Amino acid sequence: RMEVINLPGYTELEKLKIARTFLLPRQMEGNGISPKVLQISDKAILQVISQYTQEAGLRNLERELASICRKVAREVAEGKKKKTKIQTKNLHQFLGPPPFLPDEEEKRNELGVATGLAWTETGGEVLHVEASTTPGKGTLILTGHLGEVMKESAQAALTYARSKGKAFRIIPGNLNEKEIHIHVPAGAIPKDGPSAGITMAVALISALSGIPVKKDVAMTGEITLRGRVLPVGGLKEKVLAAHRNHIKDVIIPYLNKKDLIDLPPYIRKKINFQPVKHMDEVLRLALARRSNTAKR
Repeated sequence: RMEVINLPGYTELEKLKIARTFLLPRQMEGNGISPKVLQISDKAILQVISQYTQEAGLRNLERELASICRKVAREVAEGKKKKTKIQTKNLHQFLGPPPFLPDEEEKRNELGVATGLAWTETGGEVLHVEASTTPGKGTLILTGHLGEVMKESAQAALTYARSKGKAFRIIPGNLNEKEIHIHVPAGAIPKDGPSAGITMAVALISALSGIPVKKDVAMTGEITLRGRVLPVGGLKEKVLAAHRNHIKDVIIPYLNKKDLIDLPPYIRKKINFQPVKHMDEVLRLALARRSNTAKR
């Protein structure tokens, strides 16, 4: 019999420490260069981690550091005597343009746009779930390469929105005259799982009620038809994604509070966690005040 042991990915600071202590010295020695020839700043290594690699481990990070060392070794072999200092402003000269750029932060509260957190094999990701309404026949359109479980979460979110419509001045009968469209960007990437349930519900109710969503709040959690918020997996990776994107408030299921112990202490200090049991609490935390409601 075999027991499966799941190991979480490294945090960015852990990768930086491993790169500085082991990976970079090994590559410098292998390419015949010394610290007198090459100096890389911590910010440049962090940029390699976040914008040039997308992984839970360290293999691609070591490949990128090896590429830098080879190019510096070539310059030394060609007769360059001046010390090479690599910083964020000149990193592209050695590795080219970054393939993984961070999502652009929302500049203001938006109608029908909620920030969710997702788990992937290479770590956590931030998803901006969009909802919009147009005149129609009450149909629900789902786009963004969604899996069956995620589609079911969208259906549950719509049912909850119908049941709570009066509290947000949403007339249930009017929904039969509207076409509701929920979209999750990055449509070429398959997405599945129930953890975007509360994010879809927030985006949907925001679009229907005209109340914008707070731009600096991210969330994760499964929703039931009665509005209960159920626990999800991969919380550590999701919170680290929120931290990378400078998000200060994260809404999590109440039953996931026990998982916060797995987070590094510096993350727990920088992020304000909001444990919730019901969707009503999520809406109070995620939606802006009615006085800020945009005109529709």
